[in-house]
Amino acid sequence: MVAVLQRDLRLSIRQKQDLLNPLLFFVMVVALFPLGVSPESEFLKEAGAGILWVGALLATLLSLDHLFRFDYEDGTLEQMALQPQPLFVLVLAKTLAHWLATGLPLVILTPMLGMMLFLDGNSVAILCLTLLIGTPVLSLIGSVGAALTVGLRAGGVLLSLLVIPLYIPVLIFGTGTVMAAAGGSDVSGHLALMAAMLMLAVILAPLAAAAALKISLSAS
Repeated sequence: MVAVLQRDLRLSIRQKQDLLNPLLFFVMVVALFPLGVSPESEFLKEAGAGILWVGALLATLLSLDHLFRFDYEDGTLEQMALQPQPLFVLVLAKTLAHWLATGLPLVILTPMLGMMLFLDGNSVAILCLTLLIGTPVLSLIGSVGAALTVGLRAGGVLLSLLVIPLYIPVLIFGTGTVMAAAGGSDVSGHLALMAAMLMLAVILAPLAAAAALKISLSAS
């Protein structure tokens, strides 16, 4: 698992274009939204959490198609499936590497973009916390869709149709937590529910993705 994690991180660093594309997309979505809708500070303060969460969701979705595809095309994925180690452990390592290369940088960029949208310090802190919990869930759920579509030529469109409905609860609770914090409410319940989503995703998503990969490999 550690070897797969280190390998995927090294490959992500070498492929700088694939590493930077989701981050640039995230920044562009957030920067262009005020120009296309309204630059009023009150509106942006109210909608800022939703804008940042939608941007993070779409940026994560943009990078999911490459999660297994390169390994599938060069035969590495078949070799992983033949290893004595359980396949779900290797899938978990690849998903963790994907989050470290994509999700974590989105969280790091969020404070700067949050201030640009006139969010106060407490709202930015809660937003970063929700993204820190929620973006791994996005990567884990997305790994199942990526595994199902890895052998398809036009898998990117189908991948979006598969995983976006599953992303909706994470999006709702992520934005709802920030809005509740801005209104002065206790957000411990919201955070506990998001943590429960993360635990379920860590347990179930690698198993489902491993089974989907076996189906995709057997069908190819």
